[in-house]
Amino acid sequence: MLVDDHEVVRQGIRALLEAAGGIVVAGEAGGVREAVDVAASVRPDVVIMDVRLEDGSGIEATREIRAARPDTKVIILTSFADDEALFASIMAGAAGYVLKQVRGGELVRSVKTVAQGGSLLDPAVTGTVLDRLRKGKHLLKDERLARLSPQEERILSLVADGKTNREIGDELHLAEKTVKNYVSSILSKLEVARRAEAAAYLARHSGTPGE
Repeated sequence: MLVDDHEVVRQGIRALLEAAGGIVVAGEAGGVREAVDVAASVRPDVVIMDVRLEDGSGIEATREIRAARPDTKVIILTSFADDEALFASIMAGAAGYVLKQVRGGELVRSVKTVAQGGSLLDPAVTGTVLDRLRKGKHLLKDERLARLSPQEERILSLVADGKTNREIGDELHLAEKTVKNYVSSILSKLEVARRAEAAAYLARHSGTPGE
């Protein structure tokens, strides 16, 4: 599946991949919401995801797509190489990070590599970034809160605000059932039984400045 806010770019990548053989482009999208919806429909094995989309960030789309279907591999495609983008990509669960200047043959190899379960990220770089993530979360927060994904953190914050699953779903553009599943996961990770306990846990243990 191809996600880029420029139709011409999507057409070019589609032609390249289909000409290589062995790859079927099952869907396309130009924005975050469309990407999440199309991915839920076509269930792609691999997504090539642009960072900058018409209605937000490809990083956010990556988080949501992988939360719904963890087996989906995402290759982040961007014009800019920087540590923060790499960090955000890994946090979102991307399997790879490729610059748009990449040669066509290399992009095809990248798709096939991640489809077979490989990673495009250098192990040393990945290890450093993950170590930074773990240390950062533990410095700021309680160990159980550090288990939560970025999306789960957002949902817990809204639970703490007293919002219902339906209200949370409306705010984050998620189905009510999806929110319910997230909440169940949050309760399990925090080792509490009820929403009120989860909200109280957040209030007691979140040490993030300003919260």
